[in-house]
Amino acid sequence: MSTALPFETTLEVRDTCLCLHVQRAARALARRFDEALRPVGLTNGQFSLLMALNRPAPVAMGPVARLLAMDRTTLTAALKPLVRDGLVAIAADPADRRSRLLALTDSGRSVLAAAVPIWRAVHQAVEAGLPGLSPDALRGALRALSQGSGPAP
Repeated sequence: MSTALPFETTLEVRDTCLCLHVQRAARALARRFDEALRPVGLTNGQFSLLMALNRPAPVAMGPVARLLAMDRTTLTAALKPLVRDGLVAIAADPADRRSRLLALTDSGRSVLAAAVPIWRAVHQAVEAGLPGLSPDALRGALRALSQGSGPAP
């Protein structure tokens, strides 16, 4: 026996669901940055990953996965094309041969340097297009959501 939900419930969720609105905004932003970064051969996810590796010393996978809110398996898959293209190097950690350290290669640093001005221009346009909303307030709200604040249902 099925219980049909009224169509008004669909409209309620469409109009009020924060998860839906954040997902839609994330997809739209991802498409915008993907298109802008295409000339340097990166997606927005690859740009974020390369930026996470832009450090003075190689970094273990764990901290990078946490920063990008990825599990290690997803991070490993995301690294494969970057390693294949010579933008990232993976080496055994001398302190723990079971652990892997990640680092940008010279080519990775060059591509990232070419991508940053593109990112800045698109980012500035996105922030300028926020209707009556402080970008810092939005970042703060998104940070709070990503850190899991509040009780679970």
